[in-house]
Amino acid sequence: MPASSSAITSQALAKSSRSLFAPGTRLSTAVVGLQWGDEGKGKVVDLLTPGFDAVVRYNGGANAGHSVVVKGERYALHLVPSGILYPGKLSIIGNGVVVDPQVLLNELDGLAARSVDVSGLVLSDRAHVVMPYHKAEDVAREEMRAFTGAASLHNTDSHQAIGTTKRGIGPCYADKAYRSTAVRVGDLLRPDSLIKKLEPTCFIKNAMLKGLGSPASFTPQEMHDWALPLGQRLRTNIRDTTYLLHDMLAAGKHLLFEGANAAMLDVDHGTHPFVTSSSTTVLGIPSGTGIPGSRIGDVIGVVKAYSTRVGNGPLPTEQINPTGDRIRERGREYGTTTGRPRRVGWLDLVAVRYSAMLNGTTKLAIMLLDVLSGIDELKVCTAYRIDGVQTDRFVPDAEVLDRAEPVYSIVQGFGEDITGAKRRSDLPVGARAYIDLIEQSVGIPAGVISIGPDRAQTIIEL
Repeated sequence: MPASSSAITSQALAKSSRSLFAPGTRLSTAVVGLQWGDEGKGKVVDLLTPGFDAVVRYNGGANAGHSVVVKGERYALHLVPSGILYPGKLSIIGNGVVVDPQVLLNELDGLAARSVDVSGLVLSDRAHVVMPYHKAEDVAREEMRAFTGAASLHNTDSHQAIGTTKRGIGPCYADKAYRSTAVRVGDLLRPDSLIKKLEPTCFIKNAMLKGLGSPASFTPQEMHDWALPLGQRLRTNIRDTTYLLHDMLAAGKHLLFEGANAAMLDVDHGTHPFVTSSSTTVLGIPSGTGIPGSRIGDVIGVVKAYSTRVGNGPLPTEQINPTGDRIRERGREYGTTTGRPRRVGWLDLVAVRYSAMLNGTTKLAIMLLDVLSGIDELKVCTAYRIDGVQTDRFVPDAEVLDRAEPVYSIVQGFGEDITGAKRRSDLPVGARAYIDLIEQSVGIPAGVISIGPDRAQTIIEL
């Protein structure tokens, strides 16, 4: 029967997360975003962490931002897994993450200053390092594309700026593929090897930056001097995380995988080219951690009760009107990492069905339902009309998707304040009907319903 918590204890969280998402013999559970990011994955991971022994981040970099609210206090996490807020749990950054060591240390220092125990942070020695020249390249490429292309947020011209966070994520992943110009975390502990890598790399980067019209330039020695002290500070955190994770599984430990970004931003399966640079779905877990997909049991797909997107690219249900503005302000729809206002639209179930299929989603977590309170009539996109043809299939191609016209179903809204609800049956008729429509359309039951920002404002169904 449904249960909830307006005052959830750690013991209750551990029991409910184990019961609801019982890992069984496979022991691992994944939390992934089913839209364009910012769905509330951090809160879901935070809720489930008591039932697991480690939280593992497997993709992305400091371009991600997860917010968790505990007892009214907000924590913004970028590189550190959301499980860090529970003492005694390991927070593991896998090899598939690209790490800016300065950002990571600043984040750890900030958490420690707020009395958060950060001793459980473990960093893969195979994770790639975001260097200062990666950020300079990111900025130069975006400026060049914006200068040569169209400047509309909604135009999907291939020459348009992607709309990156300019944190150097894409260029770092590119160097990972180039190999010869890549720097990995383990290199920060090998001074002689690092300088040898940096000498040809800086030569190549400076030539590239000059060609892109950037005034930035970097010497091997200054990059060496920047990186080594950071590596020394992180020395005790750096380990071979692949063996660590396999050893934990062999010992019967439970792993919770935390995805960054979201399925619609996946480099292979998202709205290309307006995507991020990593595999954001559960398909990225094996390559990003070394754990095979066969060890993953439940997949919790996190979906916001409406749609948002940061940056350029298509958003078929976008509302550039007072309704969109109202949702943005009520939902505090501003980027955790950048502070940029998010674009807002009605819930797009065509996209959610597609991403749920990609991820093998077993349970839904429906977030920010409370934001829709007070809207008399809610619209939900259940199909597209593209070039006059109606389809219920998502098209992961920005140029085609930009022509998609949403086909809406109308749902009666609800005016009541739902933030104090203790169980699903406490919700008003309109809110329950909205949840029912999502479940029926996606074909997956909801296990979590978020009715407010705080950890305690969550309905967990057993």
